[in-house]
Amino acid sequence: MTGIRGTPDRALLAATLGFFFGFAGVALFGPTATRFQEVMQLSPLAVGFLVAAPALSGSLLRIPFAAWVDSAGGRRPFLVLLSLSLLGMAGLTLVVRFLYPDRLGPEHYPLVMVLGVLGGCGIATFSVGVSQVAYWFPQARQGRALAIFAGVGNVAPGVFSLLLPVALSGLGLSGSYLAWLALLVVGTTVYGLLGRNAPYFQLTARGISPSDARAQAVAAGQELFPRFSVVESLKVSARVWRTWALVVVYFSTFGGFIALTAWLPTYWKSFYGCSALTAGALTALYSLLTSLIRVAGGVLADRLEEGGENTAVLALLIMLAGALVMTGTQQFELAIPGMLLLAVGMGVTNAAVFKLVPQEVPQAVGGASGWVGGLGAFGGFAVPPMLAFAVRDLGNKGYAIGFVIFVFLALVSLSAVWILKYVRGPLPASATARPEQGHG
Repeated sequence: MTGIRGTPDRALLAATLGFFFGFAGVALFGPTATRFQEVMQLSPLAVGFLVAAPALSGSLLRIPFAAWVDSAGGRRPFLVLLSLSLLGMAGLTLVVRFLYPDRLGPEHYPLVMVLGVLGGCGIATFSVGVSQVAYWFPQARQGRALAIFAGVGNVAPGVFSLLLPVALSGLGLSGSYLAWLALLVVGTTVYGLLGRNAPYFQLTARGISPSDARAQAVAAGQELFPRFSVVESLKVSARVWRTWALVVVYFSTFGGFIALTAWLPTYWKSFYGCSALTAGALTALYSLLTSLIRVAGGVLADRLEEGGENTAVLALLIMLAGALVMTGTQQFELAIPGMLLLAVGMGVTNAAVFKLVPQEVPQAVGGASGWVGGLGAFGGFAVPPMLAFAVRDLGNKGYAIGFVIFVFLALVSLSAVWILKYVRGPLPASATARPEQGHG
């Protein structure tokens, strides 16, 4: 078998770096939104929408772009998303350079909002990368590979939240945006040079018939193959109840991760009176641990029998323990280990979920990855208002009691994984067939 460009490890490196820089590129936007608020005279609600704009596009665009992988491979969707993110960040850099602060007014709010949405497109590369990596790697190595991809990529917010104060003090707002834009250019260039589609997609792009391309790709080591178009992949995966069980779990753990990354600075400052520096450091610790432990979670999922389900059950029990500690304590010394338990439980479960996606919905991996990644990430927007309502209704003690939502989410997710593990039922033939027998 000759003529295949790239290797699984090289594809993993390209996707990981692309996602890392795609996620990092817009990391400057939210924390600096208060500066836009000051000069544009925005209401708190308007600022809230502004801050959420990149993350909303970064979650919802995961659905169609992940499904696109099933027909085009990952390279083109990945580059389109990074290019859109570059467009948004370039626009924001020009706005800051030429309009901020004296000429930037309320009339520019729609422009800044649209540019923020475009900038967030880089976050959506996550679900594209998941599908692309899954097509490159055999099932026995997918858990580790996907955990490395997601774990290293998701480190970006924690790393750049630590670098941001240094950049702003040394480079100013305009210089910081230019530096972040340069990082995104580097990430896009690296992905363009290294990123390649899995063998099957390379062969069909050359005009080789699907059946011949499949046979040659199997010889090259590929085990997973698409069966449907973009729309059909979404439809097929949406009809599989297992997709929605995984959405529930990912909503709880990855959505919960996004929510806590946004909520914890307020929690530490308002409930325990921590300084902004301490609150930021604790939040960065949570973010980094959740992301890095994901790699260990992927290795564990590969090694255990029924690794995805068993790893998820174990990790969700750890998450449950952390949520119970956070709900029941008003002591700073106990809240820190409670937060760390949440980080470990969420991070390992996140790895287990994407070990399960190609296992549970093999006939439409791209569509399922889109639903799981997109709707799961939407938890990052649904959970913070619930935490805020607890504070509004219960006063200061609501900061602790609000964590009961994570107790509920952990229990619901445990139920979903338990059902996945023990309710096998009759699956479609395409879902149960071995790769060499026509597995999609």
